[in-house]
Amino acid sequence: MIALSVNLNKIALIRNSREGNFPDVTAHGRICLDCGAQGLTVHPRPDQRHIRPGDVRELAALCASRDGIEFNVEGNPFAAPQGDYPGLMALVLETSPDQCTLVPDSNDQLTSDHGFDLKRDGARLEPIIAQLRDANVRVSLFMDPDLEQISRAREAGADRIELYTGPYAEAVTNQSADIDRIFAAHCAAAEHARQLGLGVNAGHDLNLINLPRYRTLPGLQEVSIGHALTVDALNMGLDNAVAAYLNCLAGN
Repeated sequence: MIALSVNLNKIALIRNSREGNFPDVTAHGRICLDCGAQGLTVHPRPDQRHIRPGDVRELAALCASRDGIEFNVEGNPFAAPQGDYPGLMALVLETSPDQCTLVPDSNDQLTSDHGFDLKRDGARLEPIIAQLRDANVRVSLFMDPDLEQISRAREAGADRIELYTGPYAEAVTNQSADIDRIFAAHCAAAEHARQLGLGVNAGHDLNLINLPRYRTLPGLQEVSIGHALTVDALNMGLDNAVAAYLNCLAGN
């Protein structure tokens, strides 16, 4: 079974456009879990454009209160604290999520758009990965489908990789002739990761159109989906949107 972890960033983005707590991020996370999602994902950033530290704390408590539910916190471990944002590592060590997905995005990026270059960042990441694993937090690294880089992820001590699916999703949207080549590269990357003992997650711009094929990726364990699921929820309701993604992942 491929687990669905619902990314709540866009719910928080809507909330932050007004004063107050409407929509309530934790309440929407609860709806997703009630509808069968196996986990929740958040990506707190130093500028707090969407998820805030308080959201991370509340959602950690929500997920911890339910058996078998995974809480995944993702972000850039090198980003400095800013205001009341304590930094990713401090927040993760405080809230003890099941998984921390490390992402190489800068503070001014609109969204994550590439995987780690571990030739450059591997040595800096190794002590961070070790600290997270010592705290019983599973570590996933956001990666492009590059076999050499995935080997380096294993050497750095990661437990899983999350394959960056943006180019695949774009190829499907544009009906590009490169779709088969891109998907084959992801399959090869997933197989390579499995041979190394790494788990395989995936995420970025996955939706109900491109997910039916991507769900056949060898050994895929988890997808993190937020933007498209939130948009679909505007049309069909959050409960129906979660159900649609779960059915898609199940091959129904």
